[in-house]
Amino acid sequence: MAERILIVAGKFNDLVGKSLVESALNVFKEAGKESIVDTIWVPGAFEIPVTAAHGARSKRYAAIVCLGAVIRGETPHFEYVSGPCASACMSLSVETGVPVIFGVLTVNTIEQALNRAGLKYGNKGGEAAHAALQMIETLKNFASKGR
Repeated sequence: MAERILIVAGKFNDLVGKSLVESALNVFKEAGKESIVDTIWVPGAFEIPVTAAHGARSKRYAAIVCLGAVIRGETPHFEYVSGPCASACMSLSVETGVPVIFGVLTVNTIEQALNRAGLKYGNKGGEAAHAALQMIETLKNFASKGR
């Protein structure tokens, strides 16, 4: 079974993205997993699924954590990016059997994004890292029980 963990992070809204990645890396460090984490930065949330797909299909990763922020603006851009990004990550996870954790914030304002990246409501990057670790263990339990 693959041992490494991949973080795929969107650079767009990078203040938020950097905070999410930092929190995820801290969780992996606390779990003693920092040496097995690879981080790849992509231009934005729209590019996250294709990069995650390459990682999942490489058979190198036990889990992939997708992080970034899509903030609603004055145009329909939000709808064209947020929903398809989430859907593609979920489909990829089901297709490959590799947990693809969706930690991309989809919010209405920069304030909401910052609050979810460490200001008021914890840090969703750290939460995504915890979910990845839990899924790795869950799937190891399946494998060890011959399921």
